[in-house]
Amino acid sequence: MKHGKKYNESAKLVERATLYDTNEALDLAVKTAKAKFDETVEVHIRLGVDSRHADQQVRGAVVLPNGTGRSVRVAVFAKGPEADAAAAAGAEIVGAEDLVAKIQGEGFMDFDVCIAAPNMMGLVGRLGKVLGPRGLMPSPKAGTVTPDVAKAVTEAKAGKIEYRLDKTNIIHCPIGKASFGVEKLAENFNTLLDAVIKAKPAASKGQYIRSCSVATTMGPGIKINPNKVGSAAAAE
Repeated sequence: MKHGKKYNESAKLVERATLYDTNEALDLAVKTAKAKFDETVEVHIRLGVDSRHADQQVRGAVVLPNGTGRSVRVAVFAKGPEADAAAAAGAEIVGAEDLVAKIQGEGFMDFDVCIAAPNMMGLVGRLGKVLGPRGLMPSPKAGTVTPDVAKAVTEAKAGKIEYRLDKTNIIHCPIGKASFGVEKLAENFNTLLDAVIKAKPAASKGQYIRSCSVATTMGPGIKINPNKVGSAAAAE
């Protein structure tokens, strides 16, 4: 694969075979962010589980202490007092049957997070084929199906992210912007890793965190030593 001049310059800063400590890797990530925009820093974690088995799923949500650095547009399915509370908490879009109709009929998707009150899930279920593939379907595990929709809106605005395995047993998550600097990125990284480690399935055997790397939007991957992240639970 051919890369641009800036990418190649950044790649020279990274030893591909080296497993870096977390702070070293994040420092390199900041240095390799050479685009004209504020690049997102992403973490990619390969786990020693098999996502094909229900008892080895890893999924959850966590509020990053320093946020993600991006503004989040929130849609909420709620009625009555819950709808009023969601709007007061800052949700951009609040509705019920009208919102379902807008999404189904007009293809409206101008939001990044979707939250629903439990009594709305019969309605929201109609949108499974639309919201599911985009990772927007509300879920109790992610905290996006909840009776306290106002709290969920506040957390989403504060930098709550969802983590879940893909088909190759890897979790991909943003942990902030390159402009955050190493200290804030490290705080977000450690918060995410601790949450992933606590979510370790009982059925998982052997090494849980197989590999871990960080990269900016336009930069090269930087490998982190998987034996030096999170707590001792990351190993066996």
